[in-house]
Amino acid sequence: MNEISQSGNLYWDATYEIVLSLKAAYPDIAVDTVGLVQLYHYVTTLPNFVDDPRLANDGILNEILREWYEEVTP
Repeated sequence: MNEISQSGNLYWDATYEIVLSLKAAYPDIAVDTVGLVQLYHYVTTLPNFVDDPRLANDGILNEILREWYEEVTP
């Protein structure tokens, strides 16, 4: 799927869209200092995140963190 639903809600498999929301919510964060627990908190507290937080795993979180780093690193 890897997309935002038509309602604008975010789900775990929409990693790039989550990254875009994280960039907007935390524009000044040093992504290379963010750990998986902190990232989990950031994602699950995004206002348009509606997926089940229990579905998170290290693989998903690492993918989001990698994409976020690549998105903000020139």
